Amino acid sequence: MMEKKKVLFVCVHNSARSQMAEAFLKQSGGEFFEVESAGIELGILNPIVVDAMREIGIDISKNQTKDAFQFLKQGRSFHYVITVCDESSGERCPIFPGVSQRLHWSFDDPSAFTGSYEYKLLKTRAVRDAIKAKILEFLKNESK
Repeated sequence: MMEKKKVLFVCVHNSARSQMAEAFLKQSGGEFFEVESAGIELGILNPIVVDAMREIGIDISKNQTKDAFQFLKQGRSFHYVITVCDESSGERCPIFPGVSQRLHWSFDDPSAFTGSYEYKLLKTRAVRDAIKAKILEFLKNESK
C-alpha cells in the first residue's frame, strides 16, 4: 500500500478556513492523504463555520484548534503545507523542514464577517464552497 501524503492546512487561528479544508480533504481524499490543520495563533472554533459545515453533513463541532508551531517543535514533516489565509497572514506561517510543497490558497476570513447571523452564514457558505472546489481541483491535479 502506498504511503499517504501528509498535508497540513494553516490559517491564522485554525478556527474556520483550515478546519473546512481539513474536513473536505479527509472526506474526498482520506485514502490518499493524512490531513491535519493548525493555526499561527490558537483560536476558538467558529460556530458559524460549524453550522455551515453541518448543513452539508460534515460535523466539525468536536474539532480542537491546534498550533502550527507545536507541530514544528515536534519535528513533524509534511508533503504539503497549504496556507488558506490572506497573503500577509500566510507569510507568518512557520517554515517546516522537509516540506516538499508549500501552497497558498487565499480565502476570506469568516471571523472577519460582520452583520447579522444570516448574513455571516451566507458569506461563510461562499467560503466553504470555494474551499471545497479548491480541494476537488487539488485532488484532480494530484491524481494526474
